[in-house]
Amino acid sequence: MSVEEVCRKFQTDVVQGLTNAKAAEFLLRDGPNALTPPPTTPEWVKFCRQLFGGFSILLWTGAILCFLAYAIQAATEDEPAGDNLYLGIVLTAVVVITGCFSYFQEAKSSKIMESFKNMVPQQALVIREGEKVQINAEEVVAGDLIEVKGGDRIPADIRVTSAHGCKVDNSSLTGESEPQSRSPDCTHDNPLETRNIAFFSTNCVEGTARGIVICTGDRTVMGRIATLTSGLETGKTPIAVEIEHFIHIITGVAVFLGVTFFILAIILGYTWLEAVIFLIGIIVANVPEGLLATVTVCLTLTAKRMAKKNCLVKNLEAVETLGSTSTICSDKTGTLTQNRMTVAHMWFDNQIHEADTTEDQSGAAFDKSSVTWLSLSRVAALCNRAQFKAGQDSVAILKRDLSIHETEDPNDNRYLLVMKGAPERILDRCSTIMLQGKEQPMDEEMKEAFQNAYMELGGLGERVLGFCHLLLPEDQYPKGFAFDTDDVNFQTDNLCFVGLMSMIDPPRAAVPDAVGKCRSAGIKVIMVTGDHPITAKAIAKGVGIISEGNETVEDIAARLNIPVSQVNPRDAKACVIHGSDLKDLSQDQMDDILRNHTEIVFARTSPQQKLIIVEGCQRLGAIVAVTGDGVNDSPALKKADIGVAMGISGSDVSKQAADMILLDDNFASIVTGVEEGRLIFDNLKKSIAYTLTSNIPEITPFLFFIIVNIPLPLGTITILCIDLGTDMVPAISLAYEAAESDIMKRQPRNPSRDKLVNERLISIAYGQIDLDLWPV
Repeated sequence: MSVEEVCRKFQTDVVQGLTNAKAAEFLLRDGPNALTPPPTTPEWVKFCRQLFGGFSILLWTGAILCFLAYAIQAATEDEPAGDNLYLGIVLTAVVVITGCFSYFQEAKSSKIMESFKNMVPQQALVIREGEKVQINAEEVVAGDLIEVKGGDRIPADIRVTSAHGCKVDNSSLTGESEPQSRSPDCTHDNPLETRNIAFFSTNCVEGTARGIVICTGDRTVMGRIATLTSGLETGKTPIAVEIEHFIHIITGVAVFLGVTFFILAIILGYTWLEAVIFLIGIIVANVPEGLLATVTVCLTLTAKRMAKKNCLVKNLEAVETLGSTSTICSDKTGTLTQNRMTVAHMWFDNQIHEADTTEDQSGAAFDKSSVTWLSLSRVAALCNRAQFKAGQDSVAILKRDLSIHETEDPNDNRYLLVMKGAPERILDRCSTIMLQGKEQPMDEEMKEAFQNAYMELGGLGERVLGFCHLLLPEDQYPKGFAFDTDDVNFQTDNLCFVGLMSMIDPPRAAVPDAVGKCRSAGIKVIMVTGDHPITAKAIAKGVGIISEGNETVEDIAARLNIPVSQVNPRDAKACVIHGSDLKDLSQDQMDDILRNHTEIVFARTSPQQKLIIVEGCQRLGAIVAVTGDGVNDSPALKKADIGVAMGISGSDVSKQAADMILLDDNFASIVTGVEEGRLIFDNLKKSIAYTLTSNIPEITPFLFFIIVNIPLPLGTITILCIDLGTDMVPAISLAYEAAESDIMKRQPRNPSRDKLVNERLISIAYGQIDLDLWPV
């Protein structure tokens, strides 16, 4: 739509803006410009879930049965024994105490997650009735004329009407590493790609712009993503599913034994009331009273240990889920990389120099004493004000940036022309080259050296630029000369080539090692990013997501010099899928890619497509962890089995959607989480086995008491002392023992196959002692 059409649609004016009356009318119609907070669960409901969820139900059932048994005894006996009453009280206390423990642990982790209130900028500069007014951002309405400048947050989705060097940071929305320029003209059919729209809650990093508000609040792109995120249903964690399965087995065994003892008591001549007491006693004896506290304490201790290693756990069960992970879908920008375009290499004085791309600038520095380096850095610093202008389809693309400057020497009246651009185009305009600070003729030998350097830097997946300069002769271009850029009236050839620079958003230092550890642990790492496929592929190779020597179909086609269509996709271990291709894939084709390629990169993906990728992995039976920091990652973070957000660079929405937050933004911290998660599962099995081994010794005295009328050697209180006193400490110590060195070398477990209480564990619990699982 043209600016005029936009003005007509929103009943506004490109100069005067809305009238105050219209603004008030639209605010009443559309509501405030704010994101609807995600539906929150009342605190009392969260507390009740801890009290009555999962394993607690079994203990509550036991407590109720104990109170029932005591009531029956009280009604039929003059002086009833208080054992069942005490047991009921203790079981109730165990449930309440562990419930409070879990609730306060998770509530403490969630306090820093109060997110959406920070999404909306506090103030906005609007033009109404021709006057600039600073208003609360929530009062901005569709049709408002907005003005933004460098450092401002965009208060709504706006259609740019004018811009002067305006650039916005869309990294949280699209994954683009570099700031994107804004201009009034449409440049792409995709709203996320076009340059004439600026999006709600992104940042204007430089320049100024005016625009008409086209969407506010939940109707903005950011609002739609937030709504999509909050509307997603999340499934149960693997450990929750397995504990539920465990409860079913224990309940089944308890009821079976209880009914068996009840029938046996009736056959042996006991009254039905006595038989009911036996029934209740046997069922309660099978309830592992200390197990709920053991699991809760173990998960809490592990969560605290992870917090010391910069992993904040919002949901205790997420600790174990990360250990079950078989696939990690990771965002690129800000997660695997530093989210800053950085010069990685330079070529000058016929030598490639490596720049320091480390996060703390602790890397090796190159020699900066060369005169050529000083010239190269001067050209790079001066030649940096390029602007994108749309609507120039008929104008030839120059592929270069040129500017002319006065020199810093007051006695030198010559103008300095500096130029940068596509290296081969820059070289074509140069007749000399600077070597060791001196100009020399550009001969064939130097051209070949240039080509070799260019190919080497380009092969690293870096964006390469060429730089040149020229001091314009004073006699031809005197002081005050009127330079004309439309009808070029100055020299643009026979320049002096200075050097090359190549740039990339560098990976974080610890990421390659972390990816390698994940792969050795049997975890598949998939890159999912909104960035360009070429950049994504280069970073994937740099961090090891695409291993050295593994090829995509495009690589194979290039090597064999054949069309891509003639390459069998099964021959390529790696693949790079563009978002535009992804939307055309059927579910079967998607499953085929995820199943048959070991190393996958998805580039130029939308938030919805990230969600589809996660669902595809889950459909194939994978336990999926998603890492990300942008708003565009939040739907996938919410849908994943475990979402891992970045604590420093992460947006508030992504933190809200996640189950775990990396406080240091380091992908490598995930390896710590996986180690702890795998360890906790192994050790929980040991602690459960240890806790359950006392069941048979506790049930046997009841059996002899009923059959041969031997007095009970173990009373209810004694059993409680065993279960809650002597059993819990070694069980917890088992679950909190030190990590074994080879924990990451094991393959990820399959929760559907490896149930928490499998046949082996049941046999241990009910009579067979396995010394491997016995505490030393």
